[in-house]
This record gives sequence, structure tokens and C-alpha cells, in this order.
Amino acid sequence: MQLLWVVVVGLLGVFGAEGTEAVCRMLGSPEFPLLSKEGDVTIGGAFSIHSKTTQPPLSFTETPPPLTCSSVNLREFRFAQTMIFAIEEINSSDTLLPNVSIGYRIYDNCGSTLYSIRAAMALMNGQERTVGKTCFGQTAVHAIIGESESSSTIVMSRTTGPFQIPVISHSATCECLSSRKEYPSFFRTIASDFYQSRALAQLVKYFGWSWVGAVNSDSDYGNSGMAIFLASAQEEGVCVEYSEKFSRTEPEKLLNVVNVIRGGKAKVIVGFLAHVEMNNLLEELSLQNITGLQFIGVEAWITADSLVTPTSYSVLGGSLGFAVQKANISGFSDFVIKQFWDTAFQCTETSHQENATVSSPCSEYQDLIELRDYNADVEELRYSSNIYKAIYAVAHSMHSLLKCKEGRGCDQNVRTEPWQVVESLKQVNFTIKTGDQVWFDSTGAAAAKYEVVNWQRGPDGGVQFKPVGYYDASLPPGQQFVLRTEDIIWPGGLQQMPLSVCSESCPPGTRKAVQKGKPVCCYDCVPCSEGEISNATDSNGCIHCPDVYWSNLGRDKCIFKAIEFLTFTEVMGIVLLLFSLLGVFLTGLVAILYLIKKDTPIVRANNSELSFLLLFSLTLCFLCSLTFIGRPSEWSCMLRHTAFGITFVLCISCVLGKTIVVLMAFRATLPASNFMKWFGPQQQRLSVLAFTLIQVLICALWLTVSPPFPYNNMKTYKEKIILECDVGSAIGFWAVLGYIGLLSLLCFVLAFLARKLPDNFNEAKFITFSMLIFCAVWITFIPAYVSSPGKFTVAVEIFAILASSYGMLFCIFAPKCYIILFKPELNTKKHMMGNMK
Repeated sequence: MQLLWVVVVGLLGVFGAEGTEAVCRMLGSPEFPLLSKEGDVTIGGAFSIHSKTTQPPLSFTETPPPLTCSSVNLREFRFAQTMIFAIEEINSSDTLLPNVSIGYRIYDNCGSTLYSIRAAMALMNGQERTVGKTCFGQTAVHAIIGESESSSTIVMSRTTGPFQIPVISHSATCECLSSRKEYPSFFRTIASDFYQSRALAQLVKYFGWSWVGAVNSDSDYGNSGMAIFLASAQEEGVCVEYSEKFSRTEPEKLLNVVNVIRGGKAKVIVGFLAHVEMNNLLEELSLQNITGLQFIGVEAWITADSLVTPTSYSVLGGSLGFAVQKANISGFSDFVIKQFWDTAFQCTETSHQENATVSSPCSEYQDLIELRDYNADVEELRYSSNIYKAIYAVAHSMHSLLKCKEGRGCDQNVRTEPWQVVESLKQVNFTIKTGDQVWFDSTGAAAAKYEVVNWQRGPDGGVQFKPVGYYDASLPPGQQFVLRTEDIIWPGGLQQMPLSVCSESCPPGTRKAVQKGKPVCCYDCVPCSEGEISNATDSNGCIHCPDVYWSNLGRDKCIFKAIEFLTFTEVMGIVLLLFSLLGVFLTGLVAILYLIKKDTPIVRANNSELSFLLLFSLTLCFLCSLTFIGRPSEWSCMLRHTAFGITFVLCISCVLGKTIVVLMAFRATLPASNFMKWFGPQQQRLSVLAFTLIQVLICALWLTVSPPFPYNNMKTYKEKIILECDVGSAIGFWAVLGYIGLLSLLCFVLAFLARKLPDNFNEAKFITFSMLIFCAVWITFIPAYVSSPGKFTVAVEIFAILASSYGMLFCIFAPKCYIILFKPELNTKKHMMGNMK
């Protein structure tokens, strides 16, 4: 039944009766408040003192009877008592509105939107059936306190909005009410859900719950809050397995929600529900024995005493949520059990008012009278402080509008309009006796401050809402949350926090790889690749190590790459060192043997000077291989390549000289031959010197233009650094090798031409064989050198040096040493010249 004012304009000819007087008349019956008191200033109130309504049968033949209200909501009843307490306290004050009395009209909307509209119309119009010839006049109240739920508050604000009557809610938190364009006269002494929803996402993230379920009331409050939470959860990296909603009038949807919860994997449920819907969900979860879930609640239900039942703790035990901070209002506890019943709640059979008769039989309020001596819940009241703040905000606003001054009172002749109250409320800023500061921001809301409470068993076995932290949005980021996790009791009375994840955390050394077709919280843990690390849990990607670093086996730390070079202490280095020293030793033995037998024909043959010089150069060849072992330095890099190039040219020059001597000696025995005078000992020395000086010039030019230098090779191996000698100028390096190759090829050709000389005098075939070995070694060296990685490149080069050196040592000197030691009878001039006759 909707209350409307109808202006019936009496005009002659219209109603058929002259002289009919026009009046403003109410259609239907007036709506009377549950609690009321007259005053100079009147404040309206609307609360869901009863939470259930019963629809009477409809016959459609007569006016339907009113809805029947039942099930007292103690918390809402305390709101009404708090409102009256604050008004009576102000009326007794000598400083605030000193000579002005405040009255009130409090309506019970029974948790029904329909009743909310009726209450709004009644608060605007009053109870008079007729008001004379005009429907324009002062509203019945100066401000309205309520309602508790966002949906009902929206209805009331939209209804009263066109008349600019201020509505101050104590618990309507829907972010949608922050729009000053749609709700210009709406205020609230509680923060918007914008902050609570974001705080919920941060709380879930704080405990590492990345896989949660979400349930909300299918209302403006639930839908708006859940939308903000879902967006914030996505920003925080929290995945929502399901998001379900239902209304208190939809039991079928409630059953569907319970089935989804039972079938889900999420162990944490975010419940953005009004306390009525939460009560319905709790009953169904208890009925189906669904326990062990971690509920995260909002201020609407987390501290609701109506949810505390003998079976509720098995479902909600350990729940965490945000609650309005408690405030102890002195004197209120005594007021609710004595003064309220003596003065405010006068239960009479009938009372007569002007133009109306009010029936208030005591039997209708028997359920309220039963609460007369109960005040055990007062200490836990939270929203009551918001009611208290709202009443005082209106009082301070009226104090300013009525120009009240200390000692002179207020000007009661000042006529105040609703819009003036709205503008005055925007300016209020005061502190109440509890120490809280009251003011409204640009959206008409209060600062966002919440307690974090935990459902626990008290010492007496009862349920208590224990504070375990707080959230203050006015603090800087990082300081807004303060939690005492050690004080939290988790579902089932456990001390260990439950886990709610789609996939287990990825340890350091791995990265998350999202599973195809699933949310980002469902992933596989993939080990980081070589050279990459992740040093944190649940890394989204791996980090490349810097150039000189490499990942360890666990892929969780970058360590210095191992530096590799051929050392004297490793097996390969020791083996090469021993072979090098063995070559020096054998060369020394041959030199000693030659020195002892220097006067024998086999030593004197073919220029003994070249033989000793060759042995000296071979010794240097064996020793130069040692410069390739050890940590490369600037000097060692230059020394190893130049020493190698010069000593080998010296060696091959000697061999080349010996080859030419063989050829010249043979040609000199022929008639009219004069070859030996052109290649005597002096020319042999000069040829060796000339050939060697050319190599010295090449090396000098190489060292001057672009010398070899130490180089950290990080390309061959990713996991280690090869410390090697870069040749500097590639042209210089290959010029040195090319010159050695050219001399060895010339020596091989000349020796090959002398292969048919007489056997007893023929040293050329041994030189040919030695050069064949030398060339074979260095031809195979080139591909082996290019393809060998790291320190093996150096090992190949040393092997080539040693192999070619041993080849010349054994091929040229071993046969002569054999004759000297084991066939001395052949070491005679007669035998040497035997085949020449």
C-alpha cells in the first residue's frame, strides 16, 4: 500500500457542487512509527527491528492486510535504542542545542523494501490525514537515520532525494552510494565498500590464498562490493574459482550455491553478504554438514550475534573479516535495561493524537518486551557508535543553522529547510566523547578504518569476535595492514593456516607456466634454463645471469663462471709437460753423444755444426711448448707464438741446410763440379741466419701491429669462460705458420730429389721421412685447431709441436745414434765412402 498525497482541487462544474472546498487528503491509512517523541527538531529513523515478513493470502476482493513481521533482530533494535539514547543525551546538554528539544520517529521496516518505501513516505508526510488547502509545507523530519542495508538505503535515498532530505546511514557501504550526482543528500558514518573490497583482496593475498571462492548477496550491496573485490583480486594475482550470488527470497539459488561450494576445490570463501543472506547460507551449510572452510567476511555479518548458534561455529569457526571498530558509549548499557523502557517504550492500549487514533497493544510487541532485562551484548556493539555519530552530526548541523550561542541559546524562529541541513552536514567536524572525530569526505562517507576479527571460542566456550589486527586506509601503503597472525585460530581450532591454491608454490629455481585453458593461478613449475635463475618463490619468469656468471645446479643463484685454461696440475697438462721434458732430455742425450763422437765420420759427415744447431733448435722447440701451459698473460701470449714461430724456423732452416749439403756433396763428386765452394760452412750458417731473420721480422711486425693478448672466451661454452690467447692479427698468425709451412715444403721437395743418392751416404731419405711426418702433423693440426674447444685447442697445438719435434729428432738422429752405439764398425770413412767407388 503506497502512501500518496493527492491534491483534490474543487472547481465548480467539475464535482457538480458549488462551494466545494479543495483539500490535500491522504489516500489510505497513515503509517505510525514504532517509537516516537515530539520535539522542536525531529529526526527520523528506519531499522529492520524485525527481519522476516509473512505475506498474507491475497483474495483480490478487498484491501490486503499488512505484512506480518517476526523474528526480532537484536542488533537492529539496539540501533533504535542508540538513536534514542543519543537524542536524550543531547536534550540534557546545556551546550549543544541548549533550548531546543529533539524528537524522533523510528520505523520498523522488517527487512522489506516495501516497508522502506512506506517508512520514507511517512517520515516525509507525517500522520495527518488532511492538511488543509495546500500540500506544500515543512517535512515531518529534518533528517533520517538509516537504513542498515544498502538496497533499502538506496530506495530511501531515491525517494527522499528530490526533497533534499538528508539521509545518514550507519552501515550502508555500497560504493554506488558515493555518487553525489545520484545521491546528493546522502551521508554515512561508515566507509564505502571501495576500501573494504580492496582490503579483502589484500587480506587474501597476505595469507597466500591464490585460489578462492566468492559468494555475494544478489543486491546492490553485494553486487557492487563483489565487483570491486574481483577487480582488486585480479590486480593482486588472486584467482576466483567461482563467483556465485543469491537473494534471500531465492532458496533454489541458495541450494545451487551450496552445491558449487561443496564441489569446489577452494578452501577459502569470500562472503560479501548481508547478514540475512549469510544466515540463510549458514543454515544450509550446517544442514549439509559442510565444514572446514575458511570464510572471509565483511562488516555486515562478521560480528552479527544472530549468526551465533549451537551449530554455527562448526561452519564459521576461524572466520576472518573486517568489522567496524567498537566504541564504548558510557551510560548506554544502563539505558537499554531501565530508562529506555521507562520513558521511550510506553506500551499502552490506545493513545489519541490530533486527527488520528493510534493503537499500540502490548501483545504486538511482546517479543521486544522479552529483551527488557538483557544487555550482555552491549559490550560487543559496533554499529551503535555510527548511529551515535550520526545523531550528533545532525545536532551539530542544527546547532549551526539555529545560530546557537553559549549563554543565549538558539534562535527558534529560524526556519530551516532540508537542503540547508545537507549543506551544513558537509561542514561538520567535531569529536564525540568516545574520542572519535566525526566528519564527512567529498562523497559523504567517513574514513575507512576496520578491525580484523577472528571467530574464536572464548574461555566460557562461547563464540567471541577477537580482534587480531586492523586496517586503516588513511595510512601510507604498506602500513595500512597490521595483523597478529599468532593470535588467529583457524577452522577446526587449528594453529596452522589452511592452504587454498590451484597449484603448489613453485620453489626457487623454477618458473610458473600457466596451464592451457585455466586461470593464471593454475600453473606448472618449469625449471629455469641453463644460465637463468629464479631466486624467489612463484617466479613468473627466470632471470638471465650476467655475462661472467652462470646458474648453479639449483638454478636459484648466479655464480661466477668457471675459468678454464690448461694448467700444469691437471692430468693433460702433466702428460704434455712430461713429454716436453722427455724430448729435451733425449735431445740432450743425443747432443752429448754427438759431442763425445764428434770426430767420428758419421758425426762429421753433412756438417756437424748444423747437427748441433739442429739439436739446439729442437731443444728450444720442446721447451717452447711449455709456454702454452698455464694462465695466459699478456707476455706469455706474445712469447708462446713468437718463440714457437722462430724456433721452428730455426729448426727447419737447419734441416734445409743439411738437405742442401747432401745434394751439394753428391754433385761435388762429379767431374768438373764446383758446387761445394758456393755452399760451404759459411754459406750454410748465413742461410740458416737469413731464413730465421725473415721469421723474426714477421714476428716483430706482428707484435707491433696487433700482438696476441689474453681473451675471455665466453662463446664456446655458455657455462664457463675459456681463458685463451687471442692471436690479435690473424694475418700475422697465419703468416708465421705459412712461412714455416713454406720452408718445410721446400725442405721436403729437396730431400725427395735426393732420395736416389747412394745408401751409405744418403741422409736425405731420413730428412724426407721427417719432413713427411712434420707436414702431416701440421696439415692435420689446422682442422683440429679450429674445431677443438677451449683448452683442447692449446693441447692440440702443443701436441703438434711435440709430434713434429719428436719426428725430426727420431727420423734424423735415431739411425746415426744406432750406428754409433750398436754398429761402431759401420762408423768408418771406408764404409761411408763404400758405395761411392
